[in-house]
Amino acid sequence: MRSRPSPHPSSHDELARAATLADAASQALVLATSAANDNSGVSAAQLRVLGVVDQAGSVNLTQLAVALHTAPSSASRLCDRLEAADLLRRTADERDRREVWLVLTPTARRLLDGLRRQRQETIATVLRRMAPDDRAALLQGLSAFSRASGVPVAEDDAAAQAS
Repeated sequence: MRSRPSPHPSSHDELARAATLADAASQALVLATSAANDNSGVSAAQLRVLGVVDQAGSVNLTQLAVALHTAPSSASRLCDRLEAADLLRRTADERDRREVWLVLTPTARRLLDGLRRQRQETIATVLRRMAPDDRAALLQGLSAFSRASGVPVAEDDAAAQAS
């Protein structure tokens, strides 16, 4: 006698399906926003540098290299190009002149804000295609995912994006 499959997937099946769906959603987000990044004139590696500095407020070269998982010399060359493009500024520490901090320029802030707006508009277009109940479920799931990942999300920003 043949047994029927269980109507409830095992936690392994559920996790595998969730991982596949999260990966597909991640890929869709990358593809949807890559055009905006491509038009910025800044390489993906340079955008990563700007993103790290943006998140931290300021970092030194060693901290940047660790965050990028690269050698300090490679991080320094990226910073040289960003500084030449007026996107990054090196500033000496007031207490220890040997310590150099990396900070974004106003030009970089405008660039990142514009890219962020374009990404959010692209995502909002997709969200508008979803049924309201599905959007609510997605918001709940993404909030839980974010909490579990340890990546902080400003709830006010998430709520503003949902409306």
